[in-house]
Amino acid sequence: MKNIASIIILFCLSFQICAKSTNKKIDTLLNELFEKNGPGGVALVVRDGKTIYRKAFGMANLELGVEMKPENVFRIGSITKQFTASAIMQLVEKGKINLDDDITEYIKDYPTHGYTITIENLLTHTSGIKSYTGMKKWTKEVRKQDVTPKEMVDYFKSEPMDFTPGEKFLYDNSGYFLLGYIIEIVSGQTYAEYIQQHIFTPLGMKNSYYGGNSPIIKNRAAGYAKDENGYKNDDFLSMTRPFAAGSLLSTVDDLSTWYAAVMSDKVMTKASRSKAHSVFTLNDGSQTDYGFGWAIGNIQGSPMISHNGGINGFLSASNYLTNEKVFVAVLSNCLCNFPGDVAEKLAAIAIGKPFLDRKKITLKEEALKSYEAVYTSESDDERIITFDEGKLYSMRTGGSRYELLPYAKDKFFFDGDTITLEFIRDSQNAIVSVILKSTRSDKKWVRSDKPIPTLTTIEVDENQFKIYIGEYALTENFHLKMFTVDNKMYTQATSQEKIEIVGTDLHKFSLIGVDAQLTFNLDEGDKVISVTLHQNGDHEAKKID
Repeated sequence: MKNIASIIILFCLSFQICAKSTNKKIDTLLNELFEKNGPGGVALVVRDGKTIYRKAFGMANLELGVEMKPENVFRIGSITKQFTASAIMQLVEKGKINLDDDITEYIKDYPTHGYTITIENLLTHTSGIKSYTGMKKWTKEVRKQDVTPKEMVDYFKSEPMDFTPGEKFLYDNSGYFLLGYIIEIVSGQTYAEYIQQHIFTPLGMKNSYYGGNSPIIKNRAAGYAKDENGYKNDDFLSMTRPFAAGSLLSTVDDLSTWYAAVMSDKVMTKASRSKAHSVFTLNDGSQTDYGFGWAIGNIQGSPMISHNGGINGFLSASNYLTNEKVFVAVLSNCLCNFPGDVAEKLAAIAIGKPFLDRKKITLKEEALKSYEAVYTSESDDERIITFDEGKLYSMRTGGSRYELLPYAKDKFFFDGDTITLEFIRDSQNAIVSVILKSTRSDKKWVRSDKPIPTLTTIEVDENQFKIYIGEYALTENFHLKMFTVDNKMYTQATSQEKIEIVGTDLHKFSLIGVDAQLTFNLDEGDKVISVTLHQNGDHEAKKID
């Protein structure tokens, strides 16, 4: 008996040491994410129903000097989509909705442009309907105005389709807004009433709400953003605008209750849950990495369902590892603190498979240059690998250039990220492809014979550039500034870092390190009136200053 007691004591001590070590690792990650005296956040890690980490960081209200606490209530943004999708599945189970139904079965006057757009298309972001949050008329003033669901549907319904339904995945807030509207039509309740009566109340989620701005909500955190002048209260948003795509408020504890209820089939049947947590197959037979309101992926090989959110003043991340029954949530009250990568790292720590602190190794210049090429994918986008001044870089079509850091033969990582790139060789030891490995899905690009694009520049002195200096509005609250510093020319987008630009032709410039170009447009009097940003399409910004 004495020996058994000793073993038990040793086991308990070992567990406590492991727990302290785990908490220390988590503390380090979260202290790096949240400033002590800035906007903060709350993190929760639960394993098999037991809380192993629960802590708050930073400030819930900067103006009043209120520190964050674990009970604080946050806007959860697009995590709302899980609740909307689950409500739809409840109505499917009651025979009131069919996933294969055309949406005109419920919204009679919705223009489908000759296509069949199903409920399932809305759930999986494959409808082709344009997302209202990406429309030019989605301005700061529009976002302040209260609307009814029907008025909001009328706001975007006449926009042209982005693609044929089922052709591809494109994240779409309009689709989930429509789902909320359909819930109201079918149930006879408002969306807020339905979620409260069928989800929040029966599950005991007492600190979760439909996110109106007027109600007094205990422990509600204030929402912030950050610009070149520091922290600021983020812009006002009428919560009638995000609606079923992002209007809900919650806490880390209530989200844990939610995931536990979903996984124990208290929200919908096991068959419905299995459907919601399965990837969608597109028209061409390829698969997305999204189900109904959940992204489908893995953490270090362990299956994961997840969703993140972003809305005025707030960012959120939630993950659930289905085999280990691990739930992680990190909620932030500032658009400046991005919790997604950290939440993934916490989940990996919780299952004993932490993402390694990869150490950069040194490769000779000749070895680094061997990876240079244009790599192409089936979706027609490209990943360009280039060598420049002793470093290797990766840039995807329409994206920014990032340094690749080698940590093993043919393996590279991005600084501070969980994503890696692995180059694949054939039997002759020739590099034939590159695979991006992430927590969502792996993607492959094949090495091509295309020449690496080169940039031919022209001399543009500071005096010539003066006609372009000023501010240009892409949307009401997203501007591009043009200016010079130390005889170099720069552009800077709202809330982003400045980027150097170089001349390539008359009135044309390219951004350094970004797959984007600028064309300045002049009137008949040679006065600059706008600039066109060429990045994933053409976007004209009128000069306002």
